Amino acid sequence: MNGIAAPRTVGIRPILITGGAGFIGSNLADRLAADGEHVLIFDALLRPGVERNLAWLKQRHPRQISAVQEDIRDGDAVARAARSASAVFHLAGQVAVTTSMLDPRQDFDVNVAGTVTLLEALRRRKPPVPLVFASTNKVYGGLADIALERTNIAYVPQSTQFAAHGIPEAHPLDFHTPYGCSKGAADQYVLDYARSFGVPTAVMRMSCIYGPRQMGTEDQGWVAHFLIRALADEPIGIFGDGLQVRDILYVSDAVEAYVAALRRIDAIGGRAYNLGGGPANAVSLVQLIAHIEALLDRHVEVAFHDWRAGDQRYYVSDSRRVREDLDLPMPVPWRKGVARLMRWLREERAPAALAHAAESPSAAVPA
Repeated sequence: MNGIAAPRTVGIRPILITGGAGFIGSNLADRLAADGEHVLIFDALLRPGVERNLAWLKQRHPRQISAVQEDIRDGDAVARAARSASAVFHLAGQVAVTTSMLDPRQDFDVNVAGTVTLLEALRRRKPPVPLVFASTNKVYGGLADIALERTNIAYVPQSTQFAAHGIPEAHPLDFHTPYGCSKGAADQYVLDYARSFGVPTAVMRMSCIYGPRQMGTEDQGWVAHFLIRALADEPIGIFGDGLQVRDILYVSDAVEAYVAALRRIDAIGGRAYNLGGGPANAVSLVQLIAHIEALLDRHVEVAFHDWRAGDQRYYVSDSRRVREDLDLPMPVPWRKGVARLMRWLREERAPAALAHAAESPSAAVPA
Protein backbone atom coordinates (compact mmCIF):
# COMPACT_ATOMS: atom_id res chain seq x y z
CA MET A 1 0.00 0.00 0.00
CA ASN A 2 1.38 3.40 -0.93
CA GLY A 3 1.92 5.76 1.93
CA ILE A 4 -0.50 8.62 1.39
CA ALA A 5 -3.23 7.63 3.85
CA ALA A 6 -4.28 10.21 6.41
CA PRO A 7 -5.13 9.16 9.98
CA ARG A 8 -8.69 7.94 10.41
CA THR A 9 -10.74 7.40 13.54
CA VAL A 10 -10.37 3.79 14.65
CA GLY A 11 -13.55 1.77 14.21
CA ILE A 12 -15.16 4.13 11.70
CA ARG A 13 -16.40 2.36 8.58
CA PRO A 14 -15.74 4.81 5.75
CA ILE A 15 -17.52 5.19 2.46
CA LEU A 16 -15.12 4.03 -0.24
CA ILE A 17 -14.86 6.05 -3.46
CA THR A 18 -12.79 4.41 -6.18
CA GLY A 19 -11.49 7.11 -8.50
CA GLY A 20 -12.21 9.51 -5.68
CA ALA A 21 -9.55 12.04 -6.67
CA GLY A 22 -11.15 12.53 -10.08
CA PHE A 23 -13.64 15.18 -11.11
CA ILE A 24 -16.89 13.60 -9.96
CA GLY A 25 -15.21 11.61 -7.20
CA SER A 26 -13.67 14.65 -5.53
CA ASN A 27 -16.96 16.57 -5.64
CA LEU A 28 -18.75 13.55 -4.19
CA ALA A 29 -16.13 13.12 -1.47
CA ASP A 30 -16.43 16.78 -0.55
CA ARG A 31 -20.19 16.48 -0.19
CA LEU A 32 -20.01 13.30 1.90
CA ALA A 33 -17.32 14.71 4.18
CA ALA A 34 -19.33 17.91 4.64
CA ASP A 35 -22.26 15.70 5.67
CA GLY A 36 -20.07 14.16 8.39
CA GLU A 37 -19.12 10.93 6.64
CA HIS A 38 -15.64 9.44 6.72
CA VAL A 39 -14.41 8.86 3.17
CA LEU A 40 -11.65 6.61 1.86
CA ILE A 41 -10.29 7.71 -1.52
CA PHE A 42 -8.93 4.85 -3.64
CA ASP A 43 -7.15 6.28 -6.67
CA ALA A 44 -4.09 5.47 -8.76
CA LEU A 45 -3.56 9.22 -9.37
CA LEU A 46 -2.68 8.51 -13.00
CA ARG A 47 -4.59 11.38 -14.56
CA PRO A 48 -2.66 14.67 -14.60
CA GLY A 49 -4.06 17.17 -12.12
CA VAL A 50 -6.04 14.85 -9.86
CA GLU A 51 -3.42 15.11 -7.15
CA ARG A 52 -4.57 18.73 -6.77
CA ASN A 53 -8.10 17.52 -6.14
CA LEU A 54 -6.85 15.17 -3.42
CA ALA A 55 -4.81 17.93 -1.76
CA TRP A 56 -7.89 20.19 -1.86
CA LEU A 57 -10.02 17.51 -0.20
CA LYS A 58 -7.52 16.82 2.56
CA GLN A 59 -7.11 20.52 3.27
CA ARG A 60 -10.87 21.02 3.55
CA HIS A 61 -11.60 17.83 5.51
CA PRO A 62 -8.42 16.70 7.30
CA ARG A 63 -10.31 14.48 9.75
CA GLN A 64 -12.87 13.06 7.32
CA ILE A 65 -10.77 12.18 4.26
CA SER A 66 -8.16 9.45 3.95
CA ALA A 67 -6.61 8.07 0.79
CA VAL A 68 -4.65 5.18 -0.65
CA GLN A 69 -2.81 5.42 -3.96
CA GLU A 70 -3.71 2.07 -5.51
CA ASP A 71 -4.86 0.63 -8.83
CA ILE A 72 -8.30 -0.95 -9.33
CA ARG A 73 -6.56 -3.83 -11.13
CA ASP A 74 -4.74 -4.81 -7.92
CA GLY A 75 -7.01 -7.39 -6.30
CA ASP A 76 -5.23 -7.36 -2.94
CA ALA A 77 -5.44 -3.57 -2.73
CA VAL A 78 -9.13 -3.65 -3.65
CA ALA A 79 -9.84 -6.30 -1.02
CA ARG A 80 -8.06 -4.26 1.67
CA ALA A 81 -10.00 -1.13 0.82
CA ALA A 82 -13.34 -2.94 0.63
CA ARG A 83 -12.81 -4.80 3.90
CA SER A 84 -13.91 -1.95 6.13
CA ALA A 85 -16.14 0.04 3.77
CA SER A 86 -19.74 0.73 4.71
CA ALA A 87 -20.63 1.48 1.06
CA VAL A 88 -18.86 2.02 -2.26
CA PHE A 89 -19.13 4.51 -5.07
CA HIS A 90 -17.27 2.93 -7.99
CA LEU A 91 -15.98 5.70 -10.24
CA ALA A 92 -12.52 4.37 -11.10
CA GLY A 93 -12.13 3.53 -14.74
CA GLN A 94 -10.55 4.06 -18.12
CA VAL A 95 -12.65 6.95 -19.41
CA ALA A 96 -11.61 7.69 -23.00
CA VAL A 97 -12.86 6.14 -26.23
CA THR A 98 -9.59 7.03 -27.95
CA THR A 99 -7.50 5.25 -25.33
CA SER A 100 -9.67 2.15 -25.61
CA MET A 101 -9.05 2.05 -29.37
CA LEU A 102 -5.28 2.16 -28.78
CA ASP A 103 -5.18 -0.41 -25.97
CA PRO A 104 -8.38 -2.49 -25.72
CA ARG A 105 -6.82 -4.97 -23.30
CA GLN A 106 -5.94 -2.32 -20.75
CA ASP A 107 -9.40 -0.83 -21.16
CA PHE A 108 -10.90 -4.28 -20.39
CA ASP A 109 -8.62 -4.92 -17.43
CA VAL A 110 -9.52 -1.62 -15.79
CA ASN A 111 -13.22 -1.34 -16.57
CA VAL A 112 -14.38 -4.97 -16.57
CA ALA A 113 -11.90 -6.99 -14.54
CA GLY A 114 -11.44 -4.20 -12.00
CA THR A 115 -15.20 -3.93 -11.50
CA VAL A 116 -15.68 -7.69 -11.07
CA THR A 117 -12.78 -7.79 -8.60
CA LEU A 118 -14.49 -5.10 -6.54
CA LEU A 119 -17.89 -6.80 -6.75
CA GLU A 120 -16.35 -10.07 -5.55
CA ALA A 121 -14.80 -8.32 -2.56
CA LEU A 122 -18.16 -6.79 -1.65
CA ARG A 123 -20.25 -9.94 -2.01
CA ARG A 124 -17.92 -11.77 0.38
CA ARG A 125 -18.93 -9.31 3.08
CA LYS A 126 -21.87 -10.37 5.27
CA PRO A 127 -24.20 -8.69 4.64
CA PRO A 128 -23.00 -7.59 1.18
CA VAL A 129 -21.91 -3.96 0.91
CA PRO A 130 -23.90 -1.60 -1.36
CA LEU A 131 -22.29 -0.20 -4.51
CA VAL A 132 -23.31 2.62 -6.86
CA PHE A 133 -21.57 2.42 -10.24
CA ALA A 134 -20.67 5.19 -12.70
CA SER A 135 -21.70 3.93 -16.14
CA THR A 136 -22.13 5.88 -19.39
CA ASN A 137 -24.54 6.75 -22.17
CA LYS A 138 -22.17 4.84 -24.47
CA VAL A 139 -23.96 1.63 -23.50
CA TYR A 140 -26.62 2.64 -26.04
CA GLY A 141 -24.13 2.71 -28.90
CA GLY A 142 -24.37 5.10 -31.83
CA LEU A 143 -28.20 5.29 -31.64
CA ALA A 144 -28.43 4.95 -35.41
CA ASP A 145 -31.98 3.65 -34.96
CA ILE A 146 -33.15 7.14 -33.93
CA ALA A 147 -34.12 9.17 -36.99
CA LEU A 148 -32.76 12.72 -36.78
CA GLU A 149 -33.39 16.01 -38.50
CA ARG A 150 -30.36 18.22 -39.13
CA THR A 151 -31.07 21.87 -38.38
CA ASN A 152 -28.70 24.81 -38.57
CA ILE A 153 -27.73 24.49 -34.91
CA ALA A 154 -28.40 20.90 -33.80
CA TYR A 155 -29.62 17.40 -34.57
CA VAL A 156 -33.24 16.92 -33.47
CA PRO A 157 -35.11 13.58 -33.19
CA GLN A 158 -37.99 13.15 -35.58
CA SER A 159 -39.83 11.20 -32.89
CA THR A 160 -41.85 13.53 -30.70
CA GLN A 161 -41.36 11.11 -27.79
CA PHE A 162 -37.55 11.25 -27.97
CA ALA A 163 -37.60 15.01 -28.60
CA ALA A 164 -39.79 15.63 -25.56
CA HIS A 165 -38.21 13.24 -23.08
CA GLY A 166 -34.88 11.85 -24.37
CA ILE A 167 -33.55 8.27 -24.33
CA PRO A 168 -35.13 5.98 -21.71
CA GLU A 169 -33.45 3.19 -19.76
CA ALA A 170 -35.52 0.66 -21.74
CA HIS A 171 -33.75 1.59 -24.99
CA PRO A 172 -31.78 -1.39 -26.37
CA LEU A 173 -28.14 -1.65 -25.32
CA ASP A 174 -25.70 -1.63 -28.23
CA PHE A 175 -22.04 -1.47 -27.26
CA HIS A 176 -19.73 0.32 -29.72
CA THR A 177 -15.93 0.72 -29.39
CA PRO A 178 -13.86 -1.12 -26.78
CA TYR A 179 -14.76 1.59 -24.27
CA GLY A 180 -18.47 1.08 -24.87
CA CYS A 181 -18.00 -2.68 -24.54
CA SER A 182 -16.02 -2.49 -21.32
CA LYS A 183 -18.28 0.01 -19.59
CA GLY A 184 -21.35 -1.83 -20.86
CA ALA A 185 -20.06 -5.18 -19.59
CA ALA A 186 -19.25 -3.66 -16.19
CA ASP A 187 -22.70 -2.06 -16.11
CA GLN A 188 -24.32 -5.45 -16.66
CA TYR A 189 -22.10 -7.21 -14.11
CA VAL A 190 -23.08 -4.64 -11.48
CA LEU A 191 -26.78 -5.18 -12.17
CA ASP A 192 -26.42 -8.96 -12.23
CA TYR A 193 -24.62 -9.07 -8.87
CA ALA A 194 -27.83 -7.64 -7.44
CA ARG A 195 -29.89 -10.35 -9.16
CA SER A 196 -27.57 -13.31 -8.66
CA PHE A 197 -25.92 -12.57 -5.33
CA GLY A 198 -28.08 -10.01 -3.57
CA VAL A 199 -25.44 -7.28 -3.57
CA PRO A 200 -27.30 -3.95 -3.28
CA THR A 201 -26.22 -2.12 -6.44
CA ALA A 202 -27.39 0.70 -8.68
CA VAL A 203 -26.04 1.99 -12.00
CA MET A 204 -25.85 5.60 -13.19
CA ARG A 205 -25.59 5.82 -16.99
CA MET A 206 -24.20 9.30 -17.15
CA SER A 207 -24.43 11.79 -19.94
CA CYS A 208 -22.02 14.76 -19.85
CA ILE A 209 -21.24 15.96 -16.34
CA TYR A 210 -19.40 19.27 -15.97
CA GLY A 211 -18.32 21.67 -13.27
CA PRO A 212 -15.50 22.66 -10.90
CA ARG A 213 -12.49 20.37 -10.49
CA GLN A 214 -12.87 19.01 -14.03
CA MET A 215 -9.57 18.52 -15.90
CA GLY A 216 -11.12 18.81 -19.34
CA THR A 217 -9.18 17.30 -22.24
CA GLU A 218 -9.90 16.40 -25.85
CA ASP A 219 -10.90 12.87 -24.76
CA GLN A 220 -13.02 13.52 -21.70
CA GLY A 221 -14.67 16.51 -20.10
CA TRP A 222 -15.48 18.43 -23.28
CA VAL A 223 -17.42 21.30 -21.65
CA ALA A 224 -14.47 22.21 -19.43
CA HIS A 225 -12.08 21.59 -22.32
CA PHE A 226 -13.92 24.08 -24.54
CA LEU A 227 -13.83 26.68 -21.78
CA ILE A 228 -10.16 26.11 -21.03
CA ARG A 229 -9.24 26.49 -24.70
CA ALA A 230 -11.36 29.60 -25.08
CA LEU A 231 -9.95 31.24 -21.94
CA ALA A 232 -6.44 30.55 -23.23
CA ASP A 233 -7.41 32.07 -26.60
CA GLU A 234 -6.61 28.77 -28.28
CA PRO A 235 -8.69 27.23 -31.11
CA ILE A 236 -11.32 24.61 -30.28
CA GLY A 237 -11.33 21.56 -32.51
CA ILE A 238 -14.52 19.61 -33.18
CA PHE A 239 -14.84 16.08 -34.53
CA GLY A 240 -17.88 16.00 -36.81
CA ASP A 241 -20.07 18.95 -37.75
CA GLY A 242 -20.62 20.38 -34.27
CA LEU A 243 -24.37 19.78 -34.42
CA GLN A 244 -24.19 16.71 -32.17
CA VAL A 245 -26.26 17.13 -29.02
CA ARG A 246 -25.73 16.10 -25.40
CA ASP A 247 -27.63 16.88 -22.24
CA ILE A 248 -25.18 18.35 -19.77
CA LEU A 249 -25.53 18.12 -16.00
CA TYR A 250 -23.82 20.29 -13.40
CA VAL A 251 -21.71 18.23 -11.05
CA SER A 252 -23.58 19.20 -7.86
CA ASP A 253 -26.74 17.73 -9.41
CA ALA A 254 -24.88 14.51 -10.27
CA VAL A 255 -23.53 14.29 -6.72
CA GLU A 256 -27.05 14.74 -5.34
CA ALA A 257 -28.19 11.77 -7.44
CA TYR A 258 -25.36 9.54 -6.21
CA VAL A 259 -25.99 10.43 -2.57
CA ALA A 260 -29.73 9.85 -2.98
CA ALA A 261 -29.10 6.50 -4.70
CA LEU A 262 -27.08 5.24 -1.75
CA ARG A 263 -29.62 6.59 0.71
CA ARG A 264 -32.41 4.66 -1.09
CA ILE A 265 -30.40 1.61 -2.15
CA ASP A 266 -32.77 -0.81 -0.43
CA ALA A 267 -35.62 0.46 -2.62
CA ILE A 268 -33.75 0.87 -5.92
CA GLY A 269 -31.22 -1.98 -5.77
CA GLY A 270 -30.62 -3.64 -9.14
CA ARG A 271 -31.80 -0.67 -11.21
CA ALA A 272 -30.04 1.40 -13.86
CA TYR A 273 -30.74 5.09 -14.36
CA ASN A 274 -29.97 7.53 -17.16
CA LEU A 275 -28.39 10.50 -15.41
CA GLY A 276 -28.15 13.76 -17.31
CA GLY A 277 -29.59 17.20 -17.65
CA GLY A 278 -32.55 16.04 -19.74
CA PRO A 279 -34.12 17.90 -22.68
CA ALA A 280 -34.05 21.25 -20.88
CA ASN A 281 -30.25 21.01 -20.72
CA ALA A 282 -29.64 19.61 -24.19
CA VAL A 283 -27.07 21.57 -26.16
CA SER A 284 -25.08 21.11 -29.35
CA LEU A 285 -21.38 21.81 -29.57
CA VAL A 286 -21.91 24.90 -31.70
CA GLN A 287 -24.55 26.18 -29.28
CA LEU A 288 -22.11 25.82 -26.40
CA ILE A 289 -19.41 27.67 -28.33
CA ALA A 290 -21.86 30.49 -29.11
CA HIS A 291 -22.62 30.78 -25.39
CA ILE A 292 -18.91 30.85 -24.54
CA GLU A 293 -18.45 33.64 -27.08
CA ALA A 294 -21.27 35.58 -25.43
CA LEU A 295 -19.69 35.11 -21.98
CA LEU A 296 -16.28 36.24 -23.27
CA ASP A 297 -17.71 38.90 -25.58
CA ARG A 298 -15.35 37.83 -28.36
CA HIS A 299 -15.01 35.34 -31.19
CA VAL A 300 -13.70 31.82 -30.46
CA GLU A 301 -11.74 30.08 -33.22
CA VAL A 302 -13.03 26.63 -34.23
CA ALA A 303 -11.52 23.92 -36.47
CA PHE A 304 -13.50 20.91 -37.73
CA HIS A 305 -12.19 17.35 -38.12
CA ASP A 306 -13.60 13.99 -39.27
CA TRP A 307 -16.08 12.12 -37.10
CA ARG A 308 -14.71 9.68 -34.53
CA ALA A 309 -15.71 6.05 -34.07
CA GLY A 310 -18.81 5.52 -31.98
CA ASP A 311 -19.81 9.17 -31.69
CA GLN A 312 -23.53 9.71 -31.11
CA ARG A 313 -25.08 12.51 -33.11
CA TYR A 314 -27.77 12.83 -30.48
CA TYR A 315 -27.97 11.68 -26.89
CA VAL A 316 -30.28 13.20 -24.29
CA SER A 317 -31.21 11.35 -21.10
CA ASP A 318 -34.81 10.66 -20.24
CA SER A 319 -34.32 11.73 -16.64
CA ARG A 320 -37.89 11.29 -15.44
CA ARG A 321 -37.25 7.95 -13.75
CA VAL A 322 -34.14 9.02 -11.83
CA ARG A 323 -35.78 12.26 -10.68
CA GLU A 324 -38.91 10.44 -9.51
CA ASP A 325 -37.23 7.48 -7.82
CA LEU A 326 -34.59 9.60 -6.08
CA ASP A 327 -36.74 12.71 -5.51
CA LEU A 328 -34.22 14.96 -7.22
CA PRO A 329 -34.65 18.70 -7.75
CA MET A 330 -34.64 20.22 -11.22
CA PRO A 331 -31.04 20.55 -12.44
CA VAL A 332 -29.04 23.74 -12.80
CA PRO A 333 -29.86 25.35 -16.19
CA TRP A 334 -26.95 24.77 -18.54
CA ARG A 335 -26.22 28.42 -19.32
CA LYS A 336 -25.99 29.24 -15.62
CA GLY A 337 -23.82 26.18 -14.97
CA VAL A 338 -21.41 26.96 -17.80
CA ALA A 339 -21.02 30.51 -16.49
CA ARG A 340 -20.26 29.10 -13.02
CA LEU A 341 -17.60 26.80 -14.43
CA MET A 342 -16.02 29.66 -16.34
CA ARG A 343 -15.80 31.71 -13.14
CA TRP A 344 -14.18 28.81 -11.31
CA LEU A 345 -11.65 28.27 -14.07
CA ARG A 346 -10.74 31.94 -13.96
CA GLU A 347 -10.65 32.35 -10.19
CA GLU A 348 -9.56 29.01 -8.75
CA ARG A 349 -7.28 27.30 -11.19
CA ALA A 350 -6.78 29.57 -14.17
CA PRO A 351 -2.96 29.39 -14.27
CA ALA A 352 -2.88 25.58 -14.21
CA ALA A 353 -5.84 25.28 -16.57
CA LEU A 354 -4.47 27.65 -19.13
CA ALA A 355 -1.03 26.06 -19.04
CA HIS A 356 -2.69 22.68 -19.53
CA ALA A 357 -4.68 24.05 -22.49
CA ALA A 358 -1.57 25.31 -24.19
CA GLU A 359 -0.02 21.84 -24.00
CA SER A 360 -3.11 19.82 -24.96
CA PRO A 361 -4.33 18.80 -28.43
CA SER A 362 -7.10 21.06 -29.66
CA ALA A 363 -9.81 18.69 -30.85
CA ALA A 364 -12.66 17.50 -28.68
CA VAL A 365 -15.73 15.31 -28.89
CA PRO A 366 -18.41 14.72 -26.26
CA ALA A 367 -18.50 11.43 -24.37
